[in-house]
Amino acid sequence: MQSSADTNEHAREDIEALKGAVLIEFGASWCEHCRAARPLVEKVMARHPEVRFVWVEDGKGKALGRSFQVKLWPTLIFLKDGREIERLVRPGDAGSIEGAIVRTVAG
Repeated sequence: MQSSADTNEHAREDIEALKGAVLIEFGASWCEHCRAARPLVEKVMARHPEVRFVWVEDGKGKALGRSFQVKLWPTLIFLKDGREIERLVRPGDAGSIEGAIVRTVAG
């Protein structure tokens, strides 16, 4: 899985400049919902090495999460060439993540 744990603040423009399919997960390391979703995300991402994965430590005052209007964790945002294709909030099954990945790659 192509991934990077990202605790640094990035400009929205940097994210939008990423080419290809990208999954950005906004969450917090202490969040129980995030920890529950982690195995689901890892399972799906293992089948999609062509998709870049970026995990963003979010929180109060974090500009990137606010620019994407993230309200709950985890929020998964699926981008293709910098354009949002889909988003999932607190996904409960691998199938919904898989479907969003497939639609993003095709997108």
